[in-house]
Amino acid sequence: MDIKIVGIGCSRCQELEKRVIDVLAELNIAAGVEHVTELKKFAALGIFMTPGLVIDGKVVAQGKVPSKDELKKLLGGGK
Repeated sequence: MDIKIVGIGCSRCQELEKRVIDVLAELNIAAGVEHVTELKKFAALGIFMTPGLVIDGKVVAQGKVPSKDELKKLLGGGK
């Protein structure tokens, strides 16, 4: 699983990254997590509002920090 946190590094972006890492640990899922901070890459990834979350190339959230329960569903642990 390839996960990208997209944002310039603001507190909301940092919170999203922390929640994603926490949920991955809770679900015992191995995944690469990358924080993309280069503005030029945002649009290429399909992100127009930050923070953004891209999982395996698909934009699953932008402009908000999903709750841990939402993240569990997005990461496959809430099915």
